[in-house]
Amino acid sequence: MDVIQYMQNVGKEARLASAKMRGAETRTRNAALLAMAEAIESSRAALMHANQLDLDAGEKKGLDPALMDRLALTEARIDGMIEGLRQVADLPDPVGEITDLRYRPSGIQVGRMRVPLGVVGIIYESRPNVTVEAAALCLKSGNAAVLRGGSEALHSNIAIAGCVMEGLLAAGLPKTAVQVLDTPDRAAVGQMISMPEYIDVIIPRGGKGLIERISAEARVPVIKHLDGICHVYIDGEADLAKAEAIAVNAKTHRYGTCNTMETLLIDQSIADGILYKLVDRYLALGVELRGCEATLAKVQGLNAATEEDWSTEYLAPILSIRLVDGMEEAIEHINRYSSQHTDAIVTENYSRARRFLTAVDSSSVMVNASTRFADGFEYGLGAEIGISTDKFHARGPVGLEGLTSQKYVVLGDGQIRS
Repeated sequence: MDVIQYMQNVGKEARLASAKMRGAETRTRNAALLAMAEAIESSRAALMHANQLDLDAGEKKGLDPALMDRLALTEARIDGMIEGLRQVADLPDPVGEITDLRYRPSGIQVGRMRVPLGVVGIIYESRPNVTVEAAALCLKSGNAAVLRGGSEALHSNIAIAGCVMEGLLAAGLPKTAVQVLDTPDRAAVGQMISMPEYIDVIIPRGGKGLIERISAEARVPVIKHLDGICHVYIDGEADLAKAEAIAVNAKTHRYGTCNTMETLLIDQSIADGILYKLVDRYLALGVELRGCEATLAKVQGLNAATEEDWSTEYLAPILSIRLVDGMEEAIEHINRYSSQHTDAIVTENYSRARRFLTAVDSSSVMVNASTRFADGFEYGLGAEIGISTDKFHARGPVGLEGLTSQKYVVLGDGQIRS
C-alpha cells in the first residue's frame, strides 16, 4: 500500500472514531486512560527492548547526545508516563460544560457548550513519551488523534501504541481513536497536513525547522509557536533582590526550553545597583553575555550584542543585555523583537505593571515572576500539549480546554421569532 492510500485509510478511521469519542462518557474515557497506565506498567520490558532498538539505530546513525538523551526511555520516564496518564484521568472534564447561559427578551436561554475539536494530528520528534502525553490529552478531551513521531523513535512509538490500543479496547472505545503512524516515510507528514476532510487541527512539536515547514505547507489549521524569545525587564522601581532572583532563574533554571529568558532589559536609572551583581552571577554559572553599547561601557570584557542577537532564541547559556531609558523603551523593544511567547516585568509600581500587561502583546505576560512559569502544569492546566503564540483559538499553554472548541446552545420552550 502506498503512503497516500495508507494516510487516507488512517484519516477515514480517525474521522469515524471521532464521532464515537464525541459521545463517550467521562468515566469511559477515564477508564481507558487508567487501562493504558496498567498496560504500560505490565509492558515495561517490551517497551525497554523496543527503545533499545531505537537507541542502537541512533548510535549507528551518529545522533547527537542531546537527541539520544531525549530518545531514551528510562525506568523513571516510564514511571512518569504512567503517572501522567493517572493525573490526566483525575483532571476535570471540559467536554459538555455550558457557560454564559442567560435569558434573552424572547424567553430563550443562550449559552456556550465546550465540545471536542474532532481529529487532532500531532507531529513530534525524538521523545517517545510524547506519544503517551498526546494520546492522553486528546482522549480526555473527547478527540480522536493521529500521532506521527520521529522515525528515530519508531520502535518505541509502535510499542507504546500497543499499550494505548489495549487501554482503548479495555474501555470499549474504538482502537482507532488514537492511531500512531507506523511508517518512517517522510511523505506521510505531507499527506497528514493536507487532509482537512479528516484532520481538524495539526499541532507540531519539535524544532523550528519542523514547525516552519508545517506552518508553510499545511492545509489544516495549525496550533504552534516558532520561537521562544522571552524577555525580563527590570524596571526603575523594581525590588532589586526580587529582580536578581528572577533574572537568574529565568535564564539559568534550564537553558534549552522555550520559556527561558534570552534578553534582559534593565532601566538605566538602576543599572548600577544590579547590573554588576547579575554579571558576576551569570559569569560564575558559565553564561556568555552579549551587551548593548551602554552595557559594554559599564562592564568590560563582554561581547557586543548585534542586531541579530535581539531576535535570536539561543536555547543555550547565552544572554543578551540591553539598558533602556524607561519602561516605554522596554515595551518598544519587546514588541519589536519578542516572539510573543513570554515576557516579564519586575516592578513595585502598580501602574507600570498594569501598563506593561496591557501594552506587551505576548501569549503570557508576567509581573514579578520568572518566565519559566509559562507552562501548562504551573498554570494549573494539569498538562499541556504545547504552547501557542497564535491569536486565534488557543493562546499560551494548550491544555485540555485548548483541545476543545465552543458551540452556542439555545434552550427554549416553544418560542418562535416574530
